[in-house]
Amino acid sequence: MERGLLWLPLLAMFFWLAWQGSQEYQKVETYRAWAEQFERAKYDIYAVLGQKGNNITWGKPTPKGPIKLETFSLLDTQEVYLLVDDKLIDLENLPQKGRSIELEFLFFEPANSVRVPFTEIPLAAEWGKYLQGALQELRSR
Repeated sequence: MERGLLWLPLLAMFFWLAWQGSQEYQKVETYRAWAEQFERAKYDIYAVLGQKGNNITWGKPTPKGPIKLETFSLLDTQEVYLLVDDKLIDLENLPQKGRSIELEFLFFEPANSVRVPFTEIPLAAEWGKYLQGALQELRSR
């Protein structure tokens, strides 16, 4: 009897972990279907991000699909920055770690910005380099 009571919390933990895994799998599957419409897309636990032409769409992943989706144009974007712990980072000299990793998009009009969170610095830097290159290409036209 006592041994059964000792194993009961472990059994509950197993079922909870299985449920969490199922939820994360559902998020990834809904992301996969959502990302098919984009030329380039990323998924992590903080945000989904997709690019199609000059439009960038981002939002929060959920098991039922991305929510709080926002779309903006690179044509309206003045600059793209990588921020780690709210400090501007040079894309050639990346820090090893940070608590808060975000790509910040500064707009011409109205003078505001959008911050897209990332879980990994190298992934954010890759997107930052790519989008800065796309901005340079748009400006040179």
